[in-house]
Amino acid sequence: MERKSSIFFRMLVLGLTVLLFLSVTLAIIAGPVAIDPLVVWKIPLSKLPFIGQWIEESWSVAQYHIIWDLRFPRILLAVIVGAGLSLCGVAIQALVRNSLADPYILGVSSGASVGATLVILFGLFSVFGQFALSVAAFVGSLVSLILVFVLARVRGRLSTTRLLLAGIAVSMILSAVTNFIVISAPREESIKSALHWMLGNLSGAKWEYLTIPTVGIIIGAIYLLVNSRQLNMLLMGDEVAGTLGLDVERFRKGLVVMTSLMTGVIVSISGSIGFVGLMIPHIVRLIVGSDHKRVLPISMLLGAIFLLWCDVLARTIIQPQELPIGIITAICGGPFFIWLLRRGSYSFGGGE
Repeated sequence: MERKSSIFFRMLVLGLTVLLFLSVTLAIIAGPVAIDPLVVWKIPLSKLPFIGQWIEESWSVAQYHIIWDLRFPRILLAVIVGAGLSLCGVAIQALVRNSLADPYILGVSSGASVGATLVILFGLFSVFGQFALSVAAFVGSLVSLILVFVLARVRGRLSTTRLLLAGIAVSMILSAVTNFIVISAPREESIKSALHWMLGNLSGAKWEYLTIPTVGIIIGAIYLLVNSRQLNMLLMGDEVAGTLGLDVERFRKGLVVMTSLMTGVIVSISGSIGFVGLMIPHIVRLIVGSDHKRVLPISMLLGAIFLLWCDVLARTIIQPQELPIGIITAICGGPFFIWLLRRGSYSFGGGE
């Protein structure tokens, strides 16, 4: 039985990897300009040392600009953000032992929104140039994380209940601050830009923006995969995890910091994209069970594919205009949770 399960898991990883490759190719092709699928991969291959000299240049200047400068960084950002939000969702749900938790439950996105709206509406942090929005959003998320930590700690200990309550309180306060900033904006165009960002937006993706989120998600993924056994222990409760040798308090603090920083990095570059970190872990656990050694990699792949196609819909469904990607994820996520509610599987135990 265990062998069959292992074979199924490997086949699933392989299948999702192939599906991700095909999705990236189709996503780059999708648009008003016809592009040969072979050209999609010839251009990046031509950038590689030793290989590039053997690639025949069979593309136009316009195709090069569309593929390399516009679509490739955007598609890769969607993959990174989708994988990262799914990872954070898995970790947060294990942390609070509640499958209805999402990466934004600790108020990180609300803090990021405060920083982002200050940049969009009033031009703060302009000293950072094109990175002003990302820097301000990350600083805001970091401030909210510190506030939650300070409020949740009592006698040096950090309980799950206090953490959730502190996150909700800080999130509500910072959301109110964001709304006040928005209604105080001097220009209507800026208000629309701010709202667009808060609902999630990948249209500003550039190659220079990808390094930090990529490194952050890789480090976070390695940390979570290395600690997958400890995540499994958390699901058993603090007492059981303690008897199994886990320093629950220390591990919980490390997990909160890591997931919050990952979420902060993601939100700073893409805005607040809902439902991905909430929905994808649910789907994955229905497929492979609750063992985090399997849930984490499958969540990364499925989250990347899901957000990639949501972004394709966001930029093509009402061309030439573009929808905030958060609208698409909400339209997909809402019916899923209605189905989940009717089915009765909304906890780690598989029901009430």
